[in-house]
Amino acid sequence: MAFGGFDKDRSAAPMAEINMTPLIDVMLVLLVIFIITAPLFTHAIRLDLPKAVSAPAPQTPQTITLSIDDASRLYWNGKALTLDDLRARLIQAGKAAQPPELHLRASRATRYDVIAQVMSAAQQAGLDRIGFVTEPPRTGGPGAASPPPAPSAGR
Repeated sequence: MAFGGFDKDRSAAPMAEINMTPLIDVMLVLLVIFIITAPLFTHAIRLDLPKAVSAPAPQTPQTITLSIDDASRLYWNGKALTLDDLRARLIQAGKAAQPPELHLRASRATRYDVIAQVMSAAQQAGLDRIGFVTEPPRTGGPGAASPPPAPSAGR
């Protein structure tokens, strides 16, 4: 680093310029290294893996699909039930060695009160893994109008 020169006649103030040459040299070396090594990371090697028999992988937790329609009716995996029946089934499911996941599918018009009661009953039963199922937006984007529903096939 240069803090001054050999000429004593000038002022003794240090030079306030940064020497960029070493920094540029290091950056160019790193750039060359990355250019050379980047293709090595994407190269795939084809292997014929051996066949072996082993114990099956641990089971993923059971999934319960709980649906709520516009009229606040509850459906456990597609079968209608009451809120009291739901609480009994949640308690039974919570006693399992590996509690299941609860996928909650609620209609857009469902009252929040019903959803809160279902979530409270699940938490009291020991089911803490609750997922809210939604539909992806249509191709028009978030503000696009949805097309009218298709007419039913039966007459």
